Amino acid sequence: MSRPRLLHIAVHKCEPRAWTDVFKDALRQIGDLELVEHGQHLPSADLAARIRTAQILITGWGSIRIPDEIVGDRGRLEYVCNLTGTVRPFVPLSIVEAGIPVTNWGDVIAISVAEGAMTLLLAVLKDLRHRIKYIESGGWREDETDFGGSLEGTPVGIYGCGVIARAFIEMIRPFGPQLWVYDPYVAELPEGCRRADSLEALFDRCRIIVVHAGLSDETRGSITADLLARLPRHGVIINTARGGIFDQAALFRELESGRLRAGLDVLEPDTLPPEHPARGWENVILTAHQVSSVCVNWPTHGAPPVELSPFQRVCIENIRRHLAGRPLRFV
Repeated sequence: MSRPRLLHIAVHKCEPRAWTDVFKDALRQIGDLELVEHGQHLPSADLAARIRTAQILITGWGSIRIPDEIVGDRGRLEYVCNLTGTVRPFVPLSIVEAGIPVTNWGDVIAISVAEGAMTLLLAVLKDLRHRIKYIESGGWREDETDFGGSLEGTPVGIYGCGVIARAFIEMIRPFGPQLWVYDPYVAELPEGCRRADSLEALFDRCRIIVVHAGLSDETRGSITADLLARLPRHGVIINTARGGIFDQAALFRELESGRLRAGLDVLEPDTLPPEHPARGWENVILTAHQVSSVCVNWPTHGAPPVELSPFQRVCIENIRRHLAGRPLRFV
């Protein structure tokens, strides 16, 4: 029986966080793997012809976008396995509509992102950045009425109640907060959560807002200056979702004034110039879209990983499922 052909075409170089040696070795145990770099130089017809020779196309960070002409003639292509979460930059909707199965990493990052949100929340709530800098500068104790806070009995608002938010709710529940949720598309909330009927109601009721919504036309810019102004002094914002959900200029004005505190893993755009003053604000923790550590289970001190990451395991499992004729996960 011939071995299946697996293909990945990168725009420039294969993304090293995804294409580790241990992952490539695992794929080669399944089939014949071809990695094509600098795919941006391939004419569209040649790119489509290359894809038609593979049974399984693996897409993800840095990969080439599948040309639309594949829909009319897919050749041997049976399945598109998207390694990461976002699919839209790499897979046209027409591919899905043509019935070619497409999967992504599904809920595999839920625990890791929820851990990141919980880490930021506790660090910001306890003013760790300020306290560390104060002690490093020679100080010791301060007036505790000016800083800190506890989750016990504190109203915490959660914007979006998907799989990551539900993992986060299970983590925060033992701390004893009041949990409010705004998500108009969820029929049933997790046990112990109360429903906010609007974002205005969520921000009016809560001292802490944790964002777990997806970015869409509906959510883009939905956290406005008016909503931020509804939070009390020293209110806390945590965002591990997408920076575009905020009016970022309004958020930065609140943070620069010192009225609010924040832990931000994501921004819009998702970077800051080296000289940006937000890097120095003691009421803000910035983690550069890395707090969830989706690529590394444990620090390797620069050595190549020796085990598969969770999203790589999902890819391997789904490819095996496809070849065995079993249902795919996260279609």
